[in-house]
Amino acid sequence: MTSPNSGSEHEGLVIRDNRRIDPETGEVREGAGKAADQPSPAAPAEAPKPEDGLAAQLAERTADLQRLQAEYSNYRKRVERDRVVVREQAVANVLNELLPVLDDIGRARDHGELTGGFAKVSEALESAVGKLGLTTYGTKGDPFDPTVHEALIHSYSADVTEPTAVEILQPGYQIGDRILRPARVAVAEPEEPAPSSSSGASEAGEALADPEDN
Repeated sequence: MTSPNSGSEHEGLVIRDNRRIDPETGEVREGAGKAADQPSPAAPAEAPKPEDGLAAQLAERTADLQRLQAEYSNYRKRVERDRVVVREQAVANVLNELLPVLDDIGRARDHGELTGGFAKVSEALESAVGKLGLTTYGTKGDPFDPTVHEALIHSYSADVTEPTAVEILQPGYQIGDRILRPARVAVAEPEEPAPSSSSGASEAGEALADPEDN
């Protein structure tokens, strides 16, 4: 027996036939299969992995650290170089003021006046400036070098074959390769050859060879 409410229960029910082929006509239904023919949406791009970001950050921080280390190393070298230059300049200024005193000590030694307590004081002073790197140079017979010698006297000599320091008037002083005062010297150069007189002698010989011409 049919329930009186069965008709009302199925009033809102809609049945759709999604078959592509119409079973009654055997033809392809219009619009059928469009959903199947539509391409599927593209797969979403793969999300970046957290490890890739960490590796990039690590490489960037490493490059920054290396750059800072290089800059600090260059800074230390520059500071050390400037410190050495300042020290050498300060020492040179002090020693320049002592050069006249050292000249007096050298002259007293040459004249035999370096005796007694004065000799001990001079030795202590010379030892102190030597520890600071001061050295003397200039020896009789050295080839003349205008970069380290100052010529005060000039002459010619048959005893030399090149410009030579024949006398040391004042010794030179230097610190390492730095010249504080050039050595003041007397320079002698080789004598220039005398003009030849062979032509005059030959003319005189010709005049005496034939007395009949007179």
